[in-house]
Amino acid sequence: LITIFFGVLGFSVSIYDVTSRSISLRWPKFSGASSYRVTATAVNTVGHSLLAHFSDVTLKATLTSLIPSTVYAIQAEAIDKNGIILAETQIMQSTAPDVPLIDQAYSKLSNSITVEWRAVPGATSYMLTAQDGDSFIETVVKNSPGTVTGLKPATLYRITIRSINSGGKSQPSPFRKAKTVLAAPLLSVSSPSCDSIALSWQAVYMAAGFSVSLMRSDGLGRMLRENTTDTSLIFTNLDPGTLYTIKAYAWNANGMPGDDFTYNQRTSPNTPADVKVAFNSGALRVSWMPTEGALTYSVTASSGLLKLKYNTSSSFCMVTSLQCSSEYYVSVTAYNDAGSSKPTDAVSLKTIPCAPVNISIEEDEPGHLLVSWSSVTFGHYYVVFVKSDDGLEVHCNTSYTQCHFQSDCGFTYFISVFAYNKAGQSPLGDVFNYTTAPCCPSDFRAVIVSSDTVRVTWAPVRGADLYESRAAAWSTVVLCNDTAPACTLSALQCNTRYSITVHAFSEAGGSNTSCAPKHVATAPCSPEIKNISKEGLSVISVQWQSHNEDATYVVTARGEAGLWHCTSTGSSCTLTDLPCGSAFSVSAIARSPAGQSLPSYSVPLETAPCCPNDLILTQVTQSVTNISWSAGKGAQTYVTTLESPKGQAKCRTLQNYCLLGCITCGTNYTVSLKAVSETGLTSSCTYQGYSSSACCPSGVKLYRLSNNGIRVFWRASDETINYSTDLRGSKGNFTCTPSAGGSHCDITEIPCGDVYTVVVAPLSEKGPKLTFCPKKIYSVTCSGSSVGMVIYRGKSNAEHI
Repeated sequence: LITIFFGVLGFSVSIYDVTSRSISLRWPKFSGASSYRVTATAVNTVGHSLLAHFSDVTLKATLTSLIPSTVYAIQAEAIDKNGIILAETQIMQSTAPDVPLIDQAYSKLSNSITVEWRAVPGATSYMLTAQDGDSFIETVVKNSPGTVTGLKPATLYRITIRSINSGGKSQPSPFRKAKTVLAAPLLSVSSPSCDSIALSWQAVYMAAGFSVSLMRSDGLGRMLRENTTDTSLIFTNLDPGTLYTIKAYAWNANGMPGDDFTYNQRTSPNTPADVKVAFNSGALRVSWMPTEGALTYSVTASSGLLKLKYNTSSSFCMVTSLQCSSEYYVSVTAYNDAGSSKPTDAVSLKTIPCAPVNISIEEDEPGHLLVSWSSVTFGHYYVVFVKSDDGLEVHCNTSYTQCHFQSDCGFTYFISVFAYNKAGQSPLGDVFNYTTAPCCPSDFRAVIVSSDTVRVTWAPVRGADLYESRAAAWSTVVLCNDTAPACTLSALQCNTRYSITVHAFSEAGGSNTSCAPKHVATAPCSPEIKNISKEGLSVISVQWQSHNEDATYVVTARGEAGLWHCTSTGSSCTLTDLPCGSAFSVSAIARSPAGQSLPSYSVPLETAPCCPNDLILTQVTQSVTNISWSAGKGAQTYVTTLESPKGQAKCRTLQNYCLLGCITCGTNYTVSLKAVSETGLTSSCTYQGYSSSACCPSGVKLYRLSNNGIRVFWRASDETINYSTDLRGSKGNFTCTPSAGGSHCDITEIPCGDVYTVVVAPLSEKGPKLTFCPKKIYSVTCSGSSVGMVIYRGKSNAEHI
C-alpha cells in the first residue's frame, strides 16, 4: 500500500479497505462544499479510470470494478454549489491480487490441513483460513502448498484462501472441505520384566482400531506388529536390556490411518550374576558381572529396619557406614531407563564386632587389675591391651569377658579392649586410663618433737600429688596434708599412744589405704605444780598434779646460785641444800620412754636470807654497844636483839651495823639477829652469847707517893674484876695493873711537871682493856726534883662517849 496526500490543510482522504477490485475510502466534511468528486485513474494502464460524484452528506465511498494488482491515483475534490473546487487531495493506492482457486485440500497430520492452489499474479503471500463453526484459524504462507496448523484431530473444516500484496487482501476463494486425520495414540510404555514391554493409551476420538509395531532399534531381529481395538498391549519374549523402537497409530471406520507415535523403550535389565561380597579395609566390597543394557546398579544392604542403598554405574560397589555387630543381607539390582531387574538372592554376612562397652577396671586386690566388659554380639574372642605410662605394654587374649593383669602402685595404665570375629577387629572404643594408688611411703620415720608434736618424714612416692599424715588415738584424729614428703603433726595429746600412717594421694588413683601404721607414744603431759612448802631450813617440798602413767618427774630449781634437782615417780619430791638468800624458778618435767614433757609453768621460790657469817659486838660506852655484821645474802633489813634478865636491847636497820643503848655493864646477854628479805622471809640467826664489859670504876683519884711515885685510887664495882690504869703525858705513858680485887695501883718514878690523862678501866677476859671509861686530867707538879702537888684538872675533852 502506497499512500500519497496532497491538498489543502484540513481536507484529506484515507483508505480503510482494499480488495482485488475495490478500494474503500473516507474524507472529512469540508466547510462550504455542496458535493464531492472522486476520480480513480489506473497508473500505467491506458484508458482505465473511474469518476464518482457524492453529495455533501456522503463522507465515504467504495470504488469498485477496479483491476486487481493495479496502482490507482485517487483524487478527491470538495466543490461548492457554484461548481467551484474549494479543496482537493490525492492519494496513491494499489488493489489486492486476484482471488486464488483451491486445487485440493487434505490432512496428513491430525492437527493440520495442507492446501494446494495455483499462483496469483502480483500476490506476495497468501492467507489460509480453516473454519470450524464459529471458530477459525488463519495462517499466512508464501506459496503453494501451504499448511494450516493448530487444528483439532478428526474435525471437518471449511478451507478458504486469499492472496495478499502491498495493497491488501483479495476476497476469499471458494471454500473446500477437508477433515483432519485421527490423533496418534499417546503411549504409556514400561518394561515390567526384563523380556517384556507393556503399552497402554487412552481412547482416540473417532478411532476404530489401533496398530502397534515393535523392533530392535539396532535393526537386528524381526519386527513385531499387533492390531487391536483395545487400549493396551504387551510384547513378550524380548531381549533383556535392549532398546526397542515402537510405532503406533489409530485408524478410522474407513480404515484411514491417523498420526503415528514413535517411542523408544528399553527392556529392563536382567538380574546381575556372580555376586561376590568381601570386606576391604572395614568396608564391604560387592562385585558382580555386568548386565546387558544396565545403566546403573543398586546395592542394598539390609539389617533389621536399617537399609543401606548405594547406586553405581560400575560393576562393583563399596558399602560403607556398616554397623558393627550386625548381620547384613546384600542384594544387587540392575537399572536402566526402563526399570529395574529382579534383585539377586541376598547374601548374608556378619560385620566386625562393635567395640566392647561397659568396661570396668578395678583392683580386686593390691597389685592386681581386673578388666571386665560386656559381651559383644558376633564377638568370637577379645584382646585387651594394657600399656603403662613407662611404655611397657602387655595384652590378654580371651574368649571370656574379663582379664587379670599385674599392676604396680603409682602407675597409670591405658587400657583398650577389642573384639574379633572372622570379619576382623572391632573399632577402637574408649581408651580408659586407670591410675593405681601411689605406693606406701618408704623410709617412714616418726620422731617425737615435743609432748604434742611428732615430725614425720618419708621418701617421695611415685605418682603422689599429695600426702596425708594421720595420727589416730581413740576418737581423736589429727591430719596433715602437704605436697612435701614431710609433715609435722601438732596439737597431739600428751601421754597418748598414736597410730600414725602416711597415705600418698593422686588425683587419678586416690590413696593406698593398706599402708602399715607406726605406733608412737607422745611424751608425758606437763605436770602442774600445785604447792611449794618449806620442810626445813634448806628443804623445800614440791607437790604437783600428775596425769601420766609410768613417768618419772624431775623438779628443777633454777637460780643464780645454780641448779638443784629432785626426782620422783609420785606426785611430790623434796629439794634439799638450797642456798639461803636465793631466788629460784621451780619447774617440773615428766620423763618416760616416749620422751620428755614440756616443763610445767615455773613457780617462783625464794629461800630465807642468809644469816651473816660475822657478827662483831664492840662496846662503845659503858651502856652503848656497837654491833656490826657481814651482809646476809638475800636480806634487806636486820633486827638485832641483846637480851638478858636485866632487860632487852633491840635495833631494826637496813644497814649492817647497829648501836644498842641501855646496856648494863658486866652482864651476860643472848645475841640474836633476824635477817628479813624484801618479800618478808625471815631467818632467825643466833650467835654466841655476849657479856658486856665490867663497869668502869668510880671515884678515880690520883695521890703523890714518896720517892717520885703516884698512886691511882678508885672504887671497884666488883671485887672480882681486874683493872688497868693508864697515865698518858707528854713525858711518857705509864701503866700499872693491880692484883685481882685491888682498888689502887702505884706507879713509881713518874716524871713531874707534866699533865697526865688518867684512865682506869676493867680488863676484859678476851682482849684489850676498855677505852670508854672516863678520862681525868691531873697536873703533877715538881717539888724540886721530886713529885710535888697533884692537882685535878677535870675530865678530858677527847673523852669517847
